[in-house]
Amino acid sequence: MQFSPTNGDFTFVSSSEAEELSGTISTPDVKLNMGGDGGKDPYATTFLRQRGYGWLLEVEEEENEETKPLLEELDIDLKDIYYKIRCVLMPMPSLGYNRQVVRDNPDFWGPLAVVLLFSMISIYGQFRVVSWIITIWIFGSLTIFLLARVLGGEVSYGQVLGVIGYSLLPLIVIAPLLVVIRGLEVVSTLVKLFGVFWAAYSAASLLVGDEFKTKKPLLIYPIFLLYIYFLSLYTGV
Repeated sequence: MQFSPTNGDFTFVSSSEAEELSGTISTPDVKLNMGGDGGKDPYATTFLRQRGYGWLLEVEEEENEETKPLLEELDIDLKDIYYKIRCVLMPMPSLGYNRQVVRDNPDFWGPLAVVLLFSMISIYGQFRVVSWIITIWIFGSLTIFLLARVLGGEVSYGQVLGVIGYSLLPLIVIAPLLVVIRGLEVVSTLVKLFGVFWAAYSAASLLVGDEFKTKKPLLIYPIFLLYIYFLSLYTGV
């Protein structure tokens, strides 16, 4: 029994009459468009773009940024800090230093290093004063800043913070000397007063400008008291 094919592709015969079975299946010619010709997107890409997911196919170009040194990343200029240290330690105008750079170009890391160094020196036998020194530096500078603004000064808090921090260097300089002359009370007192005047002069000469006119003592006196308090935290008096 034989059935006639309906589409011309296959022939069905009964098992009793057929000597052999044969057939062919044509292979469809499948071509994938990978987007190489004419700028056409492949089907998957087109499907995603039509559904609003084209952002999944976006590839960010890697930017070849040059790796900067750590000091440059943290905005630390060692030469600038060293120059400011010399300006504070040698405040005499006759030496020719441009001392206004300490005020006009303030930085944070230099004063912080000076305050931490002063705190490390003060650790000797009285560790608890370290937090007080940093606190007095921050809030004492804030007090001087507010007072300067009330008196008509044109200074920023960053400038005051930097100048007050750098001006602790004279107290660091006299600290080893105070250890040596500890037994000589009169000499020790004179050295302490010299250190306080040195520090206060360095700070006041930078912060107290001509704009204060007759009001200069109103700002110099609090600065002087601030460094007396710093010294008292070191000596324990």
